Amino acid sequence: MKRLLSFIVTVAVLTGVMVFSTPGLLDKVRLGLDLKGGFEILYQAEPMETGGALTHSSLQKTAESLEKRANALGTSEPEVTTEGTDRIRLKIAGVTNEAEVRKKMKEPAVLTFRSAAEGDPEGTYSKIELVGSDFVEGAAEVVPDNLNQPMISIKVKDKEKFAEITERLLGKTLAIYLDENLLSDPVVRNVLTDGGASISGSYTNESARELADTINLGALPLKLTEKYSQSVGATLGKQSLDQTLLAGLVGSVIILLFMIGMYRTPGLLASFALILHTWLLILVFVIADFTLTLPGIAAFILGIGMAVDANIITNERIREEMRSGKSILSSVKAGNKSSFRTVMDSNITTIIVAAVMFGFGTGAVKGFALVLIVEIVLSIATNLYFSHWLLTLLVKSGKLRTPKHFGVKESEIRAL
Repeated sequence: MKRLLSFIVTVAVLTGVMVFSTPGLLDKVRLGLDLKGGFEILYQAEPMETGGALTHSSLQKTAESLEKRANALGTSEPEVTTEGTDRIRLKIAGVTNEAEVRKKMKEPAVLTFRSAAEGDPEGTYSKIELVGSDFVEGAAEVVPDNLNQPMISIKVKDKEKFAEITERLLGKTLAIYLDENLLSDPVVRNVLTDGGASISGSYTNESARELADTINLGALPLKLTEKYSQSVGATLGKQSLDQTLLAGLVGSVIILLFMIGMYRTPGLLASFALILHTWLLILVFVIADFTLTLPGIAAFILGIGMAVDANIITNERIREEMRSGKSILSSVKAGNKSSFRTVMDSNITTIIVAAVMFGFGTGAVKGFALVLIVEIVLSIATNLYFSHWLLTLLVKSGKLRTPKHFGVKESEIRAL
């Protein structure tokens, strides 16, 4: 009776939570550029210094830095691709202020640290001492000073160059510029020989963080010039999404009916586990702020297919044990045990492949791989452990006493 009550309470609570929360979760799912529309920018890259080389490696590094910069703007899963030998295309979904995005994306490429040259008017600095690529990427951070006031800690790549600059400018200003806009004008207080320095002044936590982020994102090996930008409509993506959702809904109903008709009660439990699996995936998308794209939908459907396959393998193994003449409980235990390794081997090898795709892929490939990995992990939790637990609970409660509850005819059972 306790097992039956546990089964009923578990199913009832989960069903209630899914029914009441699903509409709100669906509204919170972030759609990608191909589904929601957004903003697209094409940049042409050139060396920061005259006569510098533009290599495939430097172009790829710039693209990676550009992707980090887009993520820092609060966007999710931006698509950054290189084209030819000197171009980078950036796509950002759900952009509401295109002018601000264009401005923010361009800013770090022309970050400079300057000193006053001979003839400069008071308060202006034209001699470039350092550029963004002179700094260690990601090294700028906000730290408290002795009075617990925010300051920015930075590190440069060339210690000797930095030592020469700080010695020459001791007691003078080393100004920080973004394009031609002065961000800060700190005074060099000491000769710095270890490649590290701190920028202090009347900073708030917010302004200090903004300056640190600007320095971090300014470490680009190439200068970017915007060739064109455009808004991207979601008409094609919307049509694809509607058609995919319709196909997925029809396919899911057919699969669930097949599972129930073929495997009876275990098929019903497997169908419930599949619905829970889908709900959990949507929940992960919302909590982790993932972006749903067409490749992500493809991974979603593939994961559902693998989950269905896992349930079919398990239920068939249980039926085989039942046909051999074993009892209901023994068949369930043996079937679950024999199918577990087969399903786990399949899932683990797929996770390995998806991990390789995520590690070496870019853009849509990484999105596909990430969704697939999450899908498989959730499938293991729901379609292996959870559905097995529900079935065992129901069998031990005494409610599944005959083979017909599993879709097995008495005539198919062989005597031991």
